[in-house]
Amino acid sequence: MAQRTHLGDADCSIAQALDVVGDWWTLLIVRDAARGLHRFEEFQRELGVSRKVLAERLKLLVEAGVLTREPYRERPVRHEYRLTPRGRGLLPVLVALQDWGDTWVLGEGEMTATTQEASREAERVHGLRGRRVPELLLPDRFGELRDPVAADTPFTVLYCFPGAYARADSYPPGWAGIPGAKGCTLESCTYRDQLAEFTAAGATVHGVSTQRPDEQRAFAEAERLRFPLLSDADLGLTAALRLPTFRAAGVSRIRRLTLVLDRDRTVREVIYPITDIEASVTAALAAVRAAA
Repeated sequence: MAQRTHLGDADCSIAQALDVVGDWWTLLIVRDAARGLHRFEEFQRELGVSRKVLAERLKLLVEAGVLTREPYRERPVRHEYRLTPRGRGLLPVLVALQDWGDTWVLGEGEMTATTQEASREAERVHGLRGRRVPELLLPDRFGELRDPVAADTPFTVLYCFPGAYARADSYPPGWAGIPGAKGCTLESCTYRDQLAEFTAAGATVHGVSTQRPDEQRAFAEAERLRFPLLSDADLGLTAALRLPTFRAAGVSRIRRLTLVLDRDRTVREVIYPITDIEASVTAALAAVRAAA
């Protein structure tokens, strides 16, 4: 692809980055690679783009070091395309674009940690039913990498929350005034108190936020949580599932939602938006029992 930047843009990182990812199809390819699509036919089926355009964009992204091209079949030769570390560095860009679209294009331009039942954002999240979570690893509160989907139980309850802290003064300024942000401690403690019931029903409970592992560790120890909290600070899971976010204190935070997954990584139930935290935990337990 021909360079579009001017000589005066040589020291402008925005202009230089747009030379690589400033095309409509290019960013959508990165989006779908983050969602677990890797093969030419998968990209074409999802995007509806011509084979010629898709081949050009994949070639550009490989040359730019955003994707790597790896053979998966010898006769005839076929390749898969996977995000490199440089490519995964674009995930916060995708999440920020989605957040901007949810807030300013689909929404009313207000910071919120929730949405309305009939919103297009809620429709997108509920569209996760039947989708598979791509294989990825997230650090737990001790820094150990874990699969967010448990392999040793039939089901995983993955509850995503904006942020929970051990100390009240650790919350971002104005946190209590953000609709839907409050309640993370109540949610985690409700899962803690009902953990035996989830275990008896065949489910593992995982909490996920975009907080750092050390922040999660301090909170888990303060509240005596007996299940893992996983850090999606790099936004890998958020980008893979296109989870809704909002920004507070310069950090992208997942809006409160709950997914019930089976051992095959398929989303069986979605609870979103969540307006009654205790009722959402009851609904998650009921979904596990119904699926079992």
